Amino acid sequence: MSPHSAKETDVAKEKEPTYDDAQIAEKLTALPGWYLEDGWIRRYYQTDGWPTTLMLVNAIGYVAEAAYHHPDLSVTWARVGVKLKTHSAGGITDKDFALARQIEDIVLWRPAAGGALAGTPNKFVRSGERR
Repeated sequence: MSPHSAKETDVAKEKEPTYDDAQIAEKLTALPGWYLEDGWIRRYYQTDGWPTTLMLVNAIGYVAEAAYHHPDLSVTWARVGVKLKTHSAGGITDKDFALARQIEDIVLWRPAAGGALAGTPNKFVRSGERR
């Protein structure tokens, strides 16, 4: 056993702190469109159709993999649902809020008006309504 193994094992056994429903509701005020349901924080996005849906799923997948924290997704022709919770902690943790923020920043980004990047006129992701 290496000198670090015991310490690494102790850290791995510690659960991340989770938030209660009131704390989650408060933190979600910084993430419009996200809501708590059945122990998950959730968000729906609408797209212009299948090509944009696939781009959205790939963007979320890339960010989630980079963060090593993975959402559950539901994917249809023009809609993507995202669900987050930290299974290892048994609830909602800082990881979930941080990934939700990163997803928002990436998928709802738009080029600045008058900037070098004009943007595509029809292939944007929009905030979706709750189911």
